[in-house]
Parts: sequence; structure tokens; C-alpha cells
Amino acid sequence: MTVGRTVPEDLPFLAELEKDCFSRPWSVTALAGTMGGDGAVFFTAKEDGLPVGYVGSFPAGNEREITNIAVSPAYRRRGIAKALLSELIGEARERGEEKILLEVRASNLPARTLYGSLGFVCDGVRRRYYRDPVEDAVLMSLSLKQTEE
Repeated sequence: MTVGRTVPEDLPFLAELEKDCFSRPWSVTALAGTMGGDGAVFFTAKEDGLPVGYVGSFPAGNEREITNIAVSPAYRRRGIAKALLSELIGEARERGEEKILLEVRASNLPARTLYGSLGFVCDGVRRRYYRDPVEDAVLMSLSLKQTEE
């Protein structure tokens, strides 16, 4: 498996991945629009040259917000999401950003456990945030500030 910057040729694969992973998937157009935004950072994980996962994000002041992270169901539990997040965390640090933010379905315990293992903490809940099905979103963040010694 390799992780690298997402390229436009990856987008049709990522749109299909969205359909496999989310009840309200993003289209190629939506992915391209977000990826083309100023300061957007997307990484794609590939197995044998084909995308099997991705993470997308955009800047929000001195913070970075994760828009989506998805891994093909056939490739889960192999460290792909962790590798994608590690790349993104490194990029955010290099850019001098202070925090990474995300939302996750309250019922998505594997994702919440992964985020926690990387140092993300729970900041709160957005009631009834998600649709199809309706569900709360857990707000999480990772502080990137270096402590002074």
C-alpha cells in the first residue's frame, strides 16, 4: 500500500468509494470542488495502483477540518485509515496549523477508537447532525500545538 497526494484521475474511484462507505456520498464534482479549494489537502491510499482509501481536508483559519475519510470495506482493519491520518497530521504540522477537527457518527466506534488512538479528544456532540439515518455527530479534535519546555 502507498499513500500519496490525490490526483484528478483518482476522483472517479473516490466517488465510487464514497458510495460504498456513506449513505450520502459525494459526487466526482463535489470531490473536485473541495479538492480544488485553496489550501485543500487530499491523500489517497492505493493498493496495486488502485485507490482503496482517502482523506480530504480544508483549512479553517489556523486549523484544518477533515471533510471525509473513507476506506473500502474490503480493505478495512489493515491500517489504511491510520496511514492516511498520519500523512494528514504531518502535513498540518508542516503548515503550522494548530488543530485538526472532525465529526464522526456517534455509532462509529471503530473510527472513534482510531481517532482516540491518534490523540483526538471529544469536544462535544451535534444532535441529529447526520441523515440517512438520523444520528448525532461526535465532534473531535487533535491539538498540534507544541508544548514549550
